[in-house]
Amino acid sequence: MNLSNLTRRPEFGSVLSLIAVIAFYVLCGGVNLGQLAGAASWVNLAANLGIVALPVGLLMIAGEIDISIGAMIPAGSMTVAILSGHFGLPITVGIAGALALGLIVGLVNGLIATRTSVPTLIITLGTLMVVQGLILSAAMFLTGNASVSLAPPDWAKAALGQMMAGKYQIIILWWAGFAAAFFWLLHVSPVGNWILAMGGDQTSARNAGIPTVRLKIALFMLSATAAAFVGVCGAIQFNSAQVSGGMGYIFNAICAIVVGGVLLTGGYGSVLGIVLGTITFAIVSQGIYFTQIERNWANLIIGITLLGAVAMNETFRKMALGAASKKKRAKA
Repeated sequence: MNLSNLTRRPEFGSVLSLIAVIAFYVLCGGVNLGQLAGAASWVNLAANLGIVALPVGLLMIAGEIDISIGAMIPAGSMTVAILSGHFGLPITVGIAGALALGLIVGLVNGLIATRTSVPTLIITLGTLMVVQGLILSAAMFLTGNASVSLAPPDWAKAALGQMMAGKYQIIILWWAGFAAAFFWLLHVSPVGNWILAMGGDQTSARNAGIPTVRLKIALFMLSATAAAFVGVCGAIQFNSAQVSGGMGYIFNAICAIVVGGVLLTGGYGSVLGIVLGTITFAIVSQGIYFTQIERNWANLIIGITLLGAVAMNETFRKMALGAASKKKRAKA
């Protein structure tokens, strides 16, 4: 692959962003590159954020968005804690209940999105508020508390909440597995072309015979269930769950996805780019703690990184479209 083709790939901007962030911290912040590479803080953050960012990224490539993930993470945590912690049901029942809740919320999002013309930003904002209210009300009614303890069995702790080498969360391995599965889905299976076609023009995709309704519903179900899964892992790791929390994932996930080369307008992006964008965001967020830079500058650095990534992604997208147009004219 020559340099010209490389620069037109969706993830190329995220590669430059990652290199720029690391270079900034090393040159301006005096960060030890080896110390940063082995730091658990950004790796753990990237894994938790990455599992959520992958399905939300696919939704954005398909031209939709899901911000209800901000409520689904604490909802997943509270569901497993209430069922298995408060009521003492087997942990498998608690996990199944949390994931089932994710499937139901995703199904509701998808059905409303496919049967109305309401933008999915508004739809998922509504479900975000509904789920927040339901979880808080259910927790107070059933347990009388907004925080519920959980004592998971050893096998559940080992599979979902264990620390590797004393500092790395086991969810990192889950993230790698999810990334591989989503890479196959978007870049190998026929479904990937359907998702890209939906993001480009849903009407044309529907007319071409692509099952846009079922695909959109499935993507919303994946998004909500992935968020619930992250919540379950958190509850098992920390032996408790709280109603609050999860709202930061909305901005963080969208930021990581955009840095990864996915366009908010849909039809363009890659799984590798989403993974690299997640890593970049995690390093930006946590890398500043390894420097002498004032911590209050963190948001400024994140904002500059996001704006720079958006500018680069738009430039590379235009390059890719220009190259494709030239090839068509050459063939004609």
